Amino acid sequence: MPTKHSYSRYSLKAAQLLGVMIKLKRKELKFTSHDLADRAGISRTTLRRIENGDMACEIGLVFEVATILGLKLFDADSAAIDAQRQRIEDKLVLLPKSVRASKIGLHDDF
Repeated sequence: MPTKHSYSRYSLKAAQLLGVMIKLKRKELKFTSHDLADRAGISRTTLRRIENGDMACEIGLVFEVATILGLKLFDADSAAIDAQRQRIEDKLVLLPKSVRASKIGLHDDF
């Protein structure tokens, strides 16, 4: 039996915001939930969960539904996202490949 994960309020609110943004865009474009679910290759139940901000939905499905609707998830176009990803990857090259726990104990005796 899977354990229930607890999420921060911020994460829950962000998922709910994205869900209502998807629902609004779907209705503005006059897509029925059946039509959008078919285009995304998901069930109407899964689409309903996405629109309700269910945190258990796969992020890939959420992104795909948003993309089908033309909903921008970031304030940049595809080229800008690629450029930002490349800058981050360039920084990651300069950092160690793995992070190890510190063996030095902290002494908080004041």
